[in-house]
Amino acid sequence: MANSFSSETIEAFRPIATASVADAVEQFGARGYLSGTIRQVLPGKLVGPAVTVLEVPSPEPAPPEHALRAIDESPPGSVVCIAAGGADVAVWGGLMSAGAVANGVAGAVLDAGVRDIEEIRRDYPQFPVYAHGGVPATTVGRYRTVSLNEPVEMGGTRVCPGDLIVADSDGVVCVPADRVPQVLEAAQEIERREREQTALILESGSLRGGLEKYHRI
Repeated sequence: MANSFSSETIEAFRPIATASVADAVEQFGARGYLSGTIRQVLPGKLVGPAVTVLEVPSPEPAPPEHALRAIDESPPGSVVCIAAGGADVAVWGGLMSAGAVANGVAGAVLDAGVRDIEEIRRDYPQFPVYAHGGVPATTVGRYRTVSLNEPVEMGGTRVCPGDLIVADSDGVVCVPADRVPQVLEAAQEIERREREQTALILESGSLRGGLEKYHRI
């Protein structure tokens, strides 16, 4: 899967808060935000195209082949998104982080847990991971990967390969690939108006006055 977004587009999203991006996606009739239980575990702003992996329960003691392929074969700047239905196991760890950093992967978003957090924080401090939290349990003998770069559901939101993932300390938003230019423009306008609204509130001392003029809370 090719990275279809220009570096200018990626950088334009980087300073925009996920709250503004989520609101912008909703202007086009879609839900973009992933459940708040998928949160920043290892810090860093994350912007990049989604590479999707699906995992399902299985007693088969197999390595996560599709996830390994995603790490080794995806274009630099990709975001590996692993859907596992909120599984209380670690679908990501230190060795996978090493491979991801070596291959220029931008970060990981996991509808499950992550382990080796101290190792990742120590050795790859610029590698962001968003997940339900830390858990030491392996997937081997519990879950197996079944697909790569097929649409998946993560945190109540459909994520397709090539969609744009934007994540920060507020959470994770998926921007449909065919709406990226429009969402960018709308999110930038939301940020501009919010700066004006903030200035008005601080100048006037009235929160309600700002709301009456800008209709945003």
